[in-house]
Amino acid sequence: MKRRGWAVLLAAALLLGTAGCGASQGDPAVSAQTGSESTQTGSESTQTGAESTLTGAENAQTGAANTMAGADALALPTSYLTPEEYAKADLWDSGNDARVAKVMRKAESGEAVTIACIGGSITEGVISSGSLDGELGDRLCYADRFFGWWSERFPETEFDFINAGIGGTDSYLGVHRAKRDVLSKHPDLVLVEYAVNDGGDNAHKRSYENLVRNLLQAEGEPAVMLLFMGQTNGINAQTNQVLIGHRYEVPMLSYANVIAEQMSSGRFTEKQLAGDGVHPSVLGHAITGEILWTYLNDVYAWKDSFGEPGTELPEPITTEDYAQADLLDSLDLEPDDPGDFVPDSSSSYFPNGWKCDGGEKGIVFTAEFAHLGILYLGMATGGVYDVYVDGELVRTLNAYNSTKGWSPILGTEVYRSDAPAVHTVEIRKNTESEGQLFKLLGLLVS
Repeated sequence: MKRRGWAVLLAAALLLGTAGCGASQGDPAVSAQTGSESTQTGSESTQTGAESTLTGAENAQTGAANTMAGADALALPTSYLTPEEYAKADLWDSGNDARVAKVMRKAESGEAVTIACIGGSITEGVISSGSLDGELGDRLCYADRFFGWWSERFPETEFDFINAGIGGTDSYLGVHRAKRDVLSKHPDLVLVEYAVNDGGDNAHKRSYENLVRNLLQAEGEPAVMLLFMGQTNGINAQTNQVLIGHRYEVPMLSYANVIAEQMSSGRFTEKQLAGDGVHPSVLGHAITGEILWTYLNDVYAWKDSFGEPGTELPEPITTEDYAQADLLDSLDLEPDDPGDFVPDSSSSYFPNGWKCDGGEKGIVFTAEFAHLGILYLGMATGGVYDVYVDGELVRTLNAYNSTKGWSPILGTEVYRSDAPAVHTVEIRKNTESEGQLFKLLGLLVS
């Protein structure tokens, strides 16, 4: 059951217990009162004026829920979020919090718990310079604030916190590296953040759904939370990703909704929230932390009311193309012929790759897959290289990147088929390439 469902039931029970009209517990006129009706009594509602207009799907907390959560909630480390703004973040009532509650019960029992975040640069911890930063406290990214709730709530519990954020990467790379960077650590809970780096296209909808699906059905059946960050100009992939969240009934929280409301009301400006328009400032990360703490406090108040979470997943919206997604590098794959490529460990994120600094001979692999992607680095000296599958040219990759001081990690799908088979893959320099260098970080197979 969801938090909203439990809140409504408890509110109704409290109303029955305090009613002075002489009605019995079985009185239909009394038992029919739920949701917003039951919150209209004095002691059971802390919401007045504008707050009282937040009902049902718009507000996760009824009066009874607020009362219960408030008594045992961790004090928020900052106060940049109003109840109305939080309701914008926790907007969807389809999320089932049973798996998150189960993790909390495990932590409270004293068992070791592993919690992970996977996403792009915002998850990794990039903080832009906001115009209010000088007046604020510690420069903590949202992931550290998220982890902080768990360590403060359960100080005697041993936690393993995994930040698997990598700047400039999307859910297509995320679904392929999740096995290595997250699932190999046997997480109890995974927070997913790709609303800024993903697009609103069907390809990203497919990779995002496959990532969520793979996490949910992994060994140990971890809890999954979806976080929707957003640029200050309103661009994000939340619309696509909410469809996935609804489908799998996972908790969803939106920073993008909150800052849209705060900028619209004039409470905060774009420059205060994100100096570069993309990465949250100290203030932006603190607001995200508040969203997460408020949600976790709310679930904690009801953690013992949830039964065991269900394990059966619905049919996918897209296709399970990446159900067995993996990243293969030199630890997993030996080239049939290295050609003019040599081992390369210059990437701190993917140190088991290969590079070619010119030469006509390509690197050749034999691998089994239905779908193939190439993981490589963009560079100012990058060249143009061709990818062949079974001797046929399938894609030309341009590794040139003109942005000074930044070498983006690029994951590009180059081949798709209906069924897995053993294939020969060759990557070699295009004969007309002006640049010479190509850094191959790995093969993305599924």
